[in-house]
Amino acid sequence: MPNVIEKTGKTVEDAIQAAAEELGVKESELDIEILETPTKRLFGLFGETPAKIRASVKEVPPPAVAKEPAQVAEPVQDESPKIEPVLEPSPVEEEAESFDRDKVINAAEDFLHDVFAAMGLEVVMKIEDNAEEDCLIELSGKGLGILIGRRGQALDALQYLLNLSINRKNAEDKVHFILDVEGYRQRREQTLIKLAKGVAERAIKTRREVKLEPMNRYERKIIHTVLQDNKRVETHSAGEDPYRYIIVSPRRTKR
Repeated sequence: MPNVIEKTGKTVEDAIQAAAEELGVKESELDIEILETPTKRLFGLFGETPAKIRASVKEVPPPAVAKEPAQVAEPVQDESPKIEPVLEPSPVEEEAESFDRDKVINAAEDFLHDVFAAMGLEVVMKIEDNAEEDCLIELSGKGLGILIGRRGQALDALQYLLNLSINRKNAEDKVHFILDVEGYRQRREQTLIKLAKGVAERAIKTRREVKLEPMNRYERKIIHTVLQDNKRVETHSAGEDPYRYIIVSPRRTKR
C-alpha cells in the first residue's frame, strides 16, 4: 500500500473520497494536502481544472509512558549585577512609496503577457500613453478574434480585469487602460456614432427616454461626446460597472 498518493476529482471532496477508497481507510484517518482547487479558466473558454490533493494515512502515535515526577531543585540565589534594559528609539515609519506611472504601465504589460501565454497566443503590444488621460494598449497578431468576442464583450472583460488588477493598490493615483485589437475600437466608434444619432432621433420623435446597452467607460464617453451639442436631447449614465449604461432623454422645452 503506498504511503502517499495524489488524486484528482471534480471537487476536493471527490478527490479525498477517491484517496480513502484506494488506501482502504476512512477519510478522517487521512492527512490531506490540497494541491489545486477546481477553477474555471479564463472567461470560461477553456473548461474547468479539476481539484488535486495529496493524501497519506495518519501515523498512530505510540502509547504514552508515565514518567516519574522530577525532583524540584532548590532555587539558587543569583548574585550577578542587574543590567537595566536599554530603551531603543522607535523605528521611524517609512514614507509611502510615491506613485510611479511607468511602473504601473510595466505591471500592466506583464499582466497581459501572462494572460496571453496562458491562452497560447502570440501578441504584439504597442503602448501609447497620455499622462493626462488614458493609456492605450494596441494588440496585434494572428487569431486574436477570441480577444474581441461578441460586440467586444471579451475585450471589455479583459480590459476590466486589467484595470481592476493593476489599480487595486492605488487608491488615489490610477492609470486607466484601454485595450484595442487591430483597430477594433475605431470601427466600433463609427458604429457608436451612428447609434447615438439614431437613438437621439428616436427619443425626440417618441418624447421618451431611451436606455442603451451596458458599455465600458470609453464607449460611453463617445456617446456623450456625440450628443453633447444636440440641444434637443440630454444624456446621463446609470448603473454600476461593468453594467453601467447611458440614458438618452428628450430635453424639456420651457413654456
